[in-house]
Amino acid sequence: MWDFMEEKENKNKKRTLYVTDLDGTLLNTSDRINPKSIEIINRLVGQGMLFTYATARSLVSASVVAQGLTADIPVIVYNGAFIMHPRTGEVLSSLSFSANEAVFARETLMGHNISPLVYAYVDGIERVSWEVARENEGIKRYLSRRDVDPRLRPLHAPTGLYDGEVFYYTCIGEREELMPIYEIFSADKRYRCTLQQELYRPEYWCEIMPAKATKAEAIGRLKKLWGCGRVVSFGDAINDIPMFEISDECYAVENAVPELKRIATGIVADNDHDGVAEWLAAHADIGDTDFAV
Repeated sequence: MWDFMEEKENKNKKRTLYVTDLDGTLLNTSDRINPKSIEIINRLVGQGMLFTYATARSLVSASVVAQGLTADIPVIVYNGAFIMHPRTGEVLSSLSFSANEAVFARETLMGHNISPLVYAYVDGIERVSWEVARENEGIKRYLSRRDVDPRLRPLHAPTGLYDGEVFYYTCIGEREELMPIYEIFSADKRYRCTLQQELYRPEYWCEIMPAKATKAEAIGRLKKLWGCGRVVSFGDAINDIPMFEISDECYAVENAVPELKRIATGIVADNDHDGVAEWLAAHADIGDTDFAV
């Protein structure tokens, strides 16, 4: 007897999941998606392409810069700590620090006189907490671009900075200031830590997250959720390397760092010239979409 569900499963296993980074990859140098890219991607998604983005941004921040992109796709945010539905805000998958991991992180940051942006669920609400008196130019710039962000929780004393269920820390400052904590957390298998210079800016960002909070891990979860057999990814920065390593094909934009270009399947046009969308228009696997989230 013909087994419809088995045929459906086998069909999806042949499908490809397309994943792109946002900043420096799909976003242009004005931190927006070119109208041409939006038109191409939305059209292909409507025809059955399985597409999403993976970003270090929060859903709030990503939704602003990805305005116009179809909102019916689960997306990977906070470098893989969360998979969320952009239209509803539903959390499909999440990771946070254990109590011991949070305590060690707090003591390490305080011991090195680092005052981070702390991302946590406080009383069940997603918050970004920081100490106002410790703002530097990099933090001020971050905040100036998010002045209507409902997550913001300014504190006028250190008390309460580490409240709630913490899932992410961002430390912004000079490289020399951040290197000691980067060396500590990157050597500790309980954490994943990245240090890189902010796009188009002098300051550095050191980001600390649970060990399994990677774009690669989240892509694996989403791949399983959608029943896909292949992954094709696009990126520009060092934090895209794990994503590239688990992809069947991976493409660096022309403006990508040399380290990423060296391991890429190929190079596409830069982020100001629709490199990702043009590649998808020429090569994407489209067809009937058999998935639900």
